[in-house]
Amino acid sequence: MIITDKDYLINHKCVGIKSIKEEKTNRSLKSAMFFGWKRLCPKCGQGELMSSYLKVRLGCSSCSQDFHYQRADDGPAYITVLIIGHLLVPLILFFYEFFRLSPLIMAISLSTFAVLLALYLLPRIKGALIGLQWAKQMHGF
Repeated sequence: MIITDKDYLINHKCVGIKSIKEEKTNRSLKSAMFFGWKRLCPKCGQGELMSSYLKVRLGCSSCSQDFHYQRADDGPAYITVLIIGHLLVPLILFFYEFFRLSPLIMAISLSTFAVLLALYLLPRIKGALIGLQWAKQMHGF
């Protein structure tokens, strides 16, 4: 089914084409990614973006923005691994060079650090990527 501009205007109660263009041009990338990082709606900053740890809500409870357009896929996982890898390599070298810890102690402590950091970063990076998609009007936003 093809949706025309007239159907969009009727369904979204817009006054005219000008309001559609204003809505699309007034999207701040910085604030959208910041709200996404905080796991809030990138449009209004009030409604929750996630319904559980990584599950995205279908829509915002405050402004009714649809989130089913988002396509974060594997991006958050790749970025999380990239960040953790860049943090762990210097830490491994630092601990080995200055403290001369046994390999078992280093492996246990740094693995625990990596897992906890990944659990912290993953939903926030996913929210920021959804905010990026919303601000850049990607995938139907």
